[in-house]
Amino acid sequence: MAYLQLNGCNLHYTDQGEGEPVLLIHGLGSSERDWEYQLPALLPGYRVLCLDMRGHGKSEKPKGGYSVKTFAEDCLAFIAFMQLSKPHIVGISMGGMIAFQLATDRPDVPASLTIVNSGPELIPRHPREYLLVAQRLFFAHVLPLSAIAKGLAKTLFPKSEQQDIRETFESRWLENDRRAYLASLRALVGWGVTDKLDRIICPVLVISADKDYTPVEKKREYVSRLGDARLEVIEDSRHGTPIDQADKFNALLLDFLAQSGSAAPAGNAG
Repeated sequence: MAYLQLNGCNLHYTDQGEGEPVLLIHGLGSSERDWEYQLPALLPGYRVLCLDMRGHGKSEKPKGGYSVKTFAEDCLAFIAFMQLSKPHIVGISMGGMIAFQLATDRPDVPASLTIVNSGPELIPRHPREYLLVAQRLFFAHVLPLSAIAKGLAKTLFPKSEQQDIRETFESRWLENDRRAYLASLRALVGWGVTDKLDRIICPVLVISADKDYTPVEKKREYVSRLGDARLEVIEDSRHGTPIDQADKFNALLLDFLAQSGSAAPAGNAG
């Protein structure tokens, strides 16, 4: 297992394959294992790096220092240390937020962004959104991790044929450090970079499940604010699209990376 001390925190990472670098950023309460269904598709053509965010996976879980900006700074420090030139950045859920933060802070760094079931803010603006955020914070703080894990597993993978995935997800979720998980969750609420989207200069692919937590239309709205960006909707999917629709997701991702890479033909980027 490989570790780096960055920004005062010991972070676990994996580094496999050769080619243009692709940095995969996981979601809240998860780890680099989010991407196990993508590695076989990506490794034949790319150098694939996965980083466990502070408080997650095998990385250190400090008592303080949780914010989307700090997560992004950890990623930037990792990119610099590994000497990655123009990495493609792929983020799901919380990882998508981190990708947005990184790309608005340092537009010169990414070759492309792939945002999966995520957005550029988590700021409740309507009564229903306030209620949903309040409920999530309340239940996260009062329920044991086992109950949260079981509930999330059923929500993400509800089909009978998804039992094995559901059980795997639930067992992995139970490995979370409760304090670090709650600190990371609180860090997301109220965060946003919507007013800075015009800073992003790289191609952007937004992938949304048709049954994601947030409506497709909300993603369509922020995509319209980006320059070189498009939205793709994957049907019969929930929040864990790279897992529950891996083949469709991988095909979209590989096509986008090929179009956005350094070897892309002139006039075919985006």
